[in-house]
Amino acid sequence: MSILTKELTFQTRGEVELVDLTEQINGALRETGIEAGIVTIFVPGATGAVTTIEYEPGLLQDLPDALERLFPTGIEYQHELRWHDGNGHSHIRAAFLGPSLTVPFKDRSMLLGTWQQVVFIELDVRRRSRRVILQIVGE
Repeated sequence: MSILTKELTFQTRGEVELVDLTEQINGALRETGIEAGIVTIFVPGATGAVTTIEYEPGLLQDLPDALERLFPTGIEYQHELRWHDGNGHSHIRAAFLGPSLTVPFKDRSMLLGTWQQVVFIELDVRRRSRRVILQIVGE
């Protein structure tokens, strides 16, 4: 059993950008020499999240629209009253979507559905430098 840690880094443009990480993660898996196991994808930070989605234009619009309906930007958040940074909704959205995802892999490739991709969701209101940690466990 091996355990390896890798890191992806990238820039985002701001709220609500979706970044397809699927190929980068599969590339990292190919580099490890580990044939099968699990990869945990983790976002350090309180205003980013990871999930899976079909990465196509309709859903790239639908997901931000749904987040706005569920966690609107135009209401009062206690976080904003304290910090005046305009991203209270970003923290709530990130808490509900979650900072991590675990995916099984085999033959050095994630076992995703045909139309399923792993995406990072930028939820903060400004551009960010982001890190995503990959914890790879397997044989």
